[in-house]
Amino acid sequence: MNMMVRRKVPSLVDLCIRTAIDNVRYLGDVGETDIGLLSHILPHCTVDQLGHIEKCTEERDLSEVTDKLWKKFYEKEFGVKSSSLVVERMKQKKVSFKWSKLYEAKLKDTNEAQKKSVDRIKKLYQKEDARKQSRQVKICTKVPPSSNKRCFYGGPGTSNMKSNLMKKAKVECLNSIAPARKLGGFSGKDCASSSKPMQRRL
Repeated sequence: MNMMVRRKVPSLVDLCIRTAIDNVRYLGDVGETDIGLLSHILPHCTVDQLGHIEKCTEERDLSEVTDKLWKKFYEKEFGVKSSSLVVERMKQKKVSFKWSKLYEAKLKDTNEAQKKSVDRIKKLYQKEDARKQSRQVKICTKVPPSSNKRCFYGGPGTSNMKSNLMKKAKVECLNSIAPARKLGGFSGKDCASSSKPMQRRL
């Protein structure tokens, strides 16, 4: 005997819910949608999609459905320990905030902390690059020679050098003819004339 397998025929409401879930990315203002239907549809939204729907639905508070969804997003993004700490603090201070606002505030703090961390790392790299470049650059500190020093290849010191050489030659000449003076063979004029170059006789 063949057994007939009966399948439940989906109702019109089920078909609407399934269609809405398949096209949840296109949803906007759901202000007139039954809250029971939204409780089946909105859990299939991403963070951006849920935020978009709530912003579009300005005249209705959807937190009855969305608050627990935002708590799940918070736990998934920042951890169960962090969400438990938030709950404990709200109990201590006897305050209550929507989890959508808590999620936005925590996300902003996290992004700012990451940005500061990236900036610090960037500055460290820049400092290290500057240090490496400073090692490669060699500054020349050699001072050019002073003009007062003697110049052996012409220049201001040449005339002084010639004068000193002439004096030295004259003294050597006088010393060499000193014995001859005693004998009356030479005079001072002879020394002066001997320092001049001899002309070749023709």
